[in-house]
This record gives sequence, structure tokens and C-alpha cells, in this order.
Amino acid sequence: MTESSVHTAHWPAPYASGGVDATVTVPGSKSVTNRGLVLAALAAEPGWLRRPLRSRDTLLMADALRALGVRIEETVSSSSAAVGATGGTGEAWRVIPAGLHGPATIDVGNAGTVMRFLPPVAALADGPVRFDGDPRSYERPLHGVVDALRELGTRIDDDGRGALPLTVHGGGALDGGRVEIDASSSSQFISALLLSAPRFNQGVEVRHTGATLPSLPHIRMTVDMLRAVGAQVDEPETGGEPNVWRVSPSALLGRDLTVEPDLSNAQPFLAAALVTGGRVTIPDWPARTTQPGDALREIFTTMGGGCELTESGLVFTGSGRIHGIDVDLSEVGELTPGIAAVAALADSPSTLRGVAHLRLHETDRLAALTAEINGLGGDVSETADGLRIRPRPLHGGVFHTYDDHRMATAGAVIGLAVDGVKIENVATTAKTLPDFTEMWTEMLKA
Repeated sequence: MTESSVHTAHWPAPYASGGVDATVTVPGSKSVTNRGLVLAALAAEPGWLRRPLRSRDTLLMADALRALGVRIEETVSSSSAAVGATGGTGEAWRVIPAGLHGPATIDVGNAGTVMRFLPPVAALADGPVRFDGDPRSYERPLHGVVDALRELGTRIDDDGRGALPLTVHGGGALDGGRVEIDASSSSQFISALLLSAPRFNQGVEVRHTGATLPSLPHIRMTVDMLRAVGAQVDEPETGGEPNVWRVSPSALLGRDLTVEPDLSNAQPFLAAALVTGGRVTIPDWPARTTQPGDALREIFTTMGGGCELTESGLVFTGSGRIHGIDVDLSEVGELTPGIAAVAALADSPSTLRGVAHLRLHETDRLAALTAEINGLGGDVSETADGLRIRPRPLHGGVFHTYDDHRMATAGAVIGLAVDGVKIENVATTAKTLPDFTEMWTEMLKA
């Protein structure tokens, strides 16, 4: 496939005439890569990230840290050069911490991890740091981080919006202490404060005051990664006070971290096995992980597949039938678009619950999924906190992405079973999976 064909306005989603049978190597986790970059930048000594994801979101994070004075050196061995832009076994980033400083300007794109994780880092910098990004980033909630940093003593200019664009006036240090936030709209508010907390003079005590807390696995990921670099963290999961996280001040170690495959980005390939009644193997699937994508093993098995964790990786096999599902996705909301795509092809209705917060993601994912699946002849309706999906025969048509990478991959999944689906702006997958179209067509060739 040529470079120009990848970026055409409407990409013809390949139709599968039979069951796929392929091994798909998925690049590194975005969530792990960007957390690893932040922790390495705040460490007391240099560290390594091996097999990082190279995508728009992670390159924005690396460039932002460079703007603050951190050195990040990228190396690729000749043996892995053919793997492509998403990173392979021979790729590594050497992160060399330095004194954080402004003035600086940071482009967050539409990356939630960049726009939320870096204002606390900027509070530790010496000088002003301006944050800006894509138009959609102005609409995404940031108030939890902004309000918390103000409560901890940071001056932030945002014209009262609680959103981008804004300027953080770093003072070179931050006392830290106790802070209350409502993280109902994004667990990243909590992760943002925890990641920088070891560098606060008093550490931090974060109390979540909201009624709900989405994406708990991502907070567990943050805590595990903090502990791996020497931080002391008290959390509800290990007997701490409910909805309270405490991080003590400490120097962070420079570690050698190998990034796990991105299990959420494995979703469309596993869905391909389910939809086509085929088989897909994902190498290096971890036996234990905090990644939300690990829940796909149970969810897609319930929907009609079967899986086995082997020495070769996770082997997922479709049965040739797809069943509807009633499932609470509050902890794994990012998986919703792919699950909705499969549910639209099922033999019975589905109810996806606990994901009201998806209205504030890269786009309003609930409205987008409803509009696009219904545009192909489906029957999807929004609920207060999710979707109801009643399968109907679908037809071809344009599947719009709203500049949302997971909408693009969801459309591709439907296209496997529905001839004539065309994905508008499939290039938006570069946010987390730059080689998606090549990987997709190679899977089908195999």
C-alpha cells in the first residue's frame, strides 16, 4: 500500500471473504510509554525505555519534555529498522533528566496524557510554560488538574476556563500536600498528580470526591510504575483509605523499562478473529498487567470466541458466531468503540454500561458510535451511561472518525463483515498506531 493511499479521504475498509489466520505483533503501550517518559524525566539519574511506542501522542510527550530541558535520545538497531515507525525490539529511548525550565511552549495535540500529566511537571519548572493543542483539546476537561495545582500553590492563567490553552507559572518547586479533586470525568486527573508527587516537597495526598471513578486500571498502572522506580505509594487497592492516594517525597530511580505491547491496540485484530471466525495470535501478551486491554480476553470470549495464553502469545479464535453482551465497561471505557463494532454484528442485543465519561474523550464517542453505526443501517441508541445495540443487517457507506483513532479501527472491524464500508480519515490512527492500515491488510493477506 502506498503512502498516498493511506491518507485518502475515504479508505476502503477491506472485506474478509473468510476467517483470518495471522500473527500480529502489536507495538508498545501508549499508556506505559508516556508514564515511563514522565517518570524517567523526573528521576535522579538517566534511564531507558525499550520498545516504546512511536506515535503522535508519545512523540508529543517526548517533544514536550525536551522543551522543558530533558534530553531524550532515540536509538534503533539495524536488526529492527524494518519494523517501522511504531517501534520494534531494537528501539530504545535514553532519557537524561535535567533541571526543568521555562519559558516553553507545549503542543498537546489531542493527547489526554500530555495535557493532563505535564502541568504538574511544569509546576516544578523554573519559568512559564504555555500549553496549547488541537481545537478538540480545548473542549476536553482539565479542571481537576488545574484546580488541584492551584490549591497546592501554583499560579495558572487560563481565563477561568479550566481548560486549554493555559500557562503554568512554574516556581522551580512545589510544596505539595493534601488536595481534593473530582476525577469523575477522567482518572488521568489522579494519575497526573501522583506521577509528579515524589518531587513535591511534601509529596501529595489526593482525595477523590466524585461519585464515580472511571478507568481504575490506569490508576493501578500509575501506582505500579511509581513503585517500580522507588516511590512509596499508599493506595486503596493495598489496604489504604478508600478513594485516597498518598505519595511520599523521594528521589526516583532511573530504570531500564521494556514497554509491554499495547493491548487496547490489539483489540481490532482480536475482533477480526471473532468477526471472521478465524484465529489471531498476539506475541508477548503479558501474563500479568494493569492494562485495561487485558479485559478483552474475557469480554470477547463471552461474545463467542476462545483464547489461550501460550508461549507464542495470546491465541484468540472465533467460533463463527457473535453473541451480544451486557457489560459494565467503566474500568475499560477505551475498549467501547471496538466492542460496539462487534456488537453491531452479533446475533442478539447488547448493552454497554458505565461509560458516560466517553462523551468527553477525543470526541463524544457515544454520539459518534450511534451516528456511524446507524448510518450503516444499524440500531444503536444512547443511554445515560452507555449504548444499547440491536443488531440489524448493515450496508456499506462512509464511516466518519471525528479525528478519533478508535472510531477508525471500529469502522475497520465492521468493514470485515460489511462490504463497501469506507473509513473517513483513517490516518487519525497515527495517534497511537501509525502503521494500522498496513498491519490490517497484512493480517488479511496472511
